[in-house]
Amino acid sequence: MSVNYAAGLSPYEDKGVCGLPEEFDSPDDLKAKVETLVQLIKESKYLVVHSGAGISTSAGIPDFRGPKGVWTLEQKGESPHFDTTFEDARPSLTHMALVGLQRAGYLKYLISQNVDGLHVRSGFPRDMLSELHGNMFVEECEKCGRQYVRDKVIGVMGLKPTGRYCDVVRSRGLRACRGKLISTILDWEDALPDRDLNKADDASRQADLALTLGTSMQIKPSGDLPLLTKRKGGKWLLSTCSLQSMTSTLLCVSTVT
Repeated sequence: MSVNYAAGLSPYEDKGVCGLPEEFDSPDDLKAKVETLVQLIKESKYLVVHSGAGISTSAGIPDFRGPKGVWTLEQKGESPHFDTTFEDARPSLTHMALVGLQRAGYLKYLISQNVDGLHVRSGFPRDMLSELHGNMFVEECEKCGRQYVRDKVIGVMGLKPTGRYCDVVRSRGLRACRGKLISTILDWEDALPDRDLNKADDASRQADLALTLGTSMQIKPSGDLPLLTKRKGGKWLLSTCSLQSMTSTLLCVSTVT
């Protein structure tokens, strides 16, 4: 399936500020910021990371509001170019750095606005992950809530039925649930899933350090979650240096135990 999942969403005019420029720091400024990031992560007791489309661009999946984002090009009357499919895309170094931070005990919770499934495919624990806008590879039983992670994209969006049914066996093995399976991908009018949003809210309130990567935080309520950390006295670090340099830093930190 094409990675331009945005083409399957309902029309919506208010897509925020598009065409956001990429900013690059001088080597000296970058070095200072990297050292600060390392120290903040090492000193943190409860690090929460908020990830957006920018962390998947190196995997061939375009973002939305960047210089070559889907909606940026749309405003110019141009069409985006795609080098991969959701099935063929592989987790980037940023995805793997976050796995390393989690395994090293630094990263306590990950909150993602992405639907590409790369966090799950990277091996990041699903019980420490909120995918607020859904996952192209996950369908859910509307009756019992059981989720199924598939090898191929579900193919429908907007919480619509996939045509399959839940096979969870009820108590005493009497019969399967047989509830309808639906996509987990949200359309514009759909509310965020309570389970993921509540866990993201709780984690944001517990966090003493919130790190945002690859997101402009313009979509609500996802974009307001780091404010919960800040209001509780924690620090909010919005990545402003190049994501490549930030990833190198995260990879280095994740090897420290």
